[in-house]
Amino acid sequence: MAAQFGRRLRKGAATTAVAAVAVAALSASQAPGVNDHGRQTAADATPSPDASASDGSATGNSPYYTDLPPLKSPNPSPSTGTGPAAPGTSEAGIPATVLDAYKKAETALNEAKPGCNLPWQLLAAIGKVESGQARGGRVAADGTTISPILGPQLDGNGFALIRDTDDGAYDGNSSYDQAVGPMQFIPSTWKWAGRDGNADGKKDPNNIYDAALAAGHYLCRFDWDLSDQDDLDRAILSYNNSREYLNLVMRWVEYYRKGTHEIPDGTGTLPGNRSDDGAGASPSPSTPNTPSTPNTPTTPAPGGSKPKPPKPEKPGGGPTTPKPPTDPGSSTPTPPPSTPPTNTDTVDHLEDAGTAKLTAMAGDAFTKRISTRAETKAGKAVAKVRVRFTIIGDTDTTFTGGENVATVATNSSGVAVAPALHAGEKSGEVTVRATVVGRTVAGLDYTATVTERAADALARTGDAALTCAPGGEFADQVEVKATYKGAVADGVAATATLVKSADDPAATDKGPYFKDADGKAVRTLKALKTDAKGLLKLPKLYADDTTGTFLLRITTTGGATLTVELTVAAAETSSPSPSTSPGA
Repeated sequence: MAAQFGRRLRKGAATTAVAAVAVAALSASQAPGVNDHGRQTAADATPSPDASASDGSATGNSPYYTDLPPLKSPNPSPSTGTGPAAPGTSEAGIPATVLDAYKKAETALNEAKPGCNLPWQLLAAIGKVESGQARGGRVAADGTTISPILGPQLDGNGFALIRDTDDGAYDGNSSYDQAVGPMQFIPSTWKWAGRDGNADGKKDPNNIYDAALAAGHYLCRFDWDLSDQDDLDRAILSYNNSREYLNLVMRWVEYYRKGTHEIPDGTGTLPGNRSDDGAGASPSPSTPNTPSTPNTPTTPAPGGSKPKPPKPEKPGGGPTTPKPPTDPGSSTPTPPPSTPPTNTDTVDHLEDAGTAKLTAMAGDAFTKRISTRAETKAGKAVAKVRVRFTIIGDTDTTFTGGENVATVATNSSGVAVAPALHAGEKSGEVTVRATVVGRTVAGLDYTATVTERAADALARTGDAALTCAPGGEFADQVEVKATYKGAVADGVAATATLVKSADDPAATDKGPYFKDADGKAVRTLKALKTDAKGLLKLPKLYADDTTGTFLLRITTTGGATLTVELTVAAAETSSPSPSTSPGA
């Protein structure tokens, strides 16, 4: 769960201020060595442009648990996860299935995005703060929570206002969104960030394996290197744009880095303190509410007067002010207070904000980015609106970081700039669709073009003459290097043909030749490709009985051409010396 950045609304402003100060002060006192090695303190961290330009948070700024790590350093043990937890260990330990999910997610991310350097301790810290490690590990064998974990409905009453985006499919609420599952994703974020972490064919936010893997991809989506403290701060702030949250998560990260221990599922301790002090929070589905004990009526003392009944009080204390009498003749009920329209409600359409032509060669990053402006019906810009960019169709082109969906908030000019696109190997046109999150307006499509890898120059890597005797084999193989604008041109398609002449590119039917898999003569090779260094080494060449000079032409995508001369000649024989006549 996550707090509203800078203005968390909840019961009691004084309680809010005290809680924030306590978290900062106690956090600073618990880990004196956290800032060793040049790390930045959370109190000094500022949300980065990348973080603030994202979709705000994974959780919609729902409340979260504020319990701090124990003062005593953890004592790691090789627990097998069976048997009861030792006294005092459940608070700091991690339930077996939950810990397994975090470590599996780390392994998967190290393979998919090795440059991110995602530590499982970060997932554990977020899981602790968001749901108390899936409510102390109350999960089934497959990692699915025993009962749903839901945050409060995000109706703007003390929390962010996010109207329903999933028709209640994930949170069961068709009016407003609620954060769902052990990593507390809101439905609109889970829709694109969800992953199948336990290979059961489903993406379930209530499954810790799915949720942990999704959280890992979410944290790595901007090509951040989480071994760098600045990037780590940005990633945490992108999960929840709150300094208090960043500070708290980092304390748990440092605690888990020092070691932790595994405890049996279901034996963990649910944290007791929340950032919202319980305001508007849904009761825990796994813990039924205890009915309150009715007040015992007071027995009057003998000979005394009956005690006066206490005046009814407001929930906050103090006598209740009587309501004015209702006019019996009036049939018009008092209308409930209306919710003021949000910025999203005022969006009428999306407009292109000056996006340049989008073209890139396969394997390269696009140099231009998509810009979209949200506008009212009158054409005025709308700020702080979430715009989702989705790559449509069968393509391997992605946004930087490997995702095919990105959500970005519009700036003060109403403009949302999508992350840079990275071209895949499939060439052709790619469609990117911009839509408004939480608002049904027509999407805006952009076309990006991916061209094949190309070379504009070819050169031989050696200069030895290529000669062969009739019926023989050329001693040297032809090797060339391809470049594009002076840089190595890797993965470029090429064709090699033994041509009839310099003016006739058709394949000749005599002279040097290559061999196919069956040993038959072929004089055209297709589907060749340069390697990572731009090099292309052709197979061996052979000669028939025809002598003379022949031409080998190599061409690539992009128009690079190189013609190589081959010579087939009989070996020179020495002339016999003149004989001496007898008797001369």
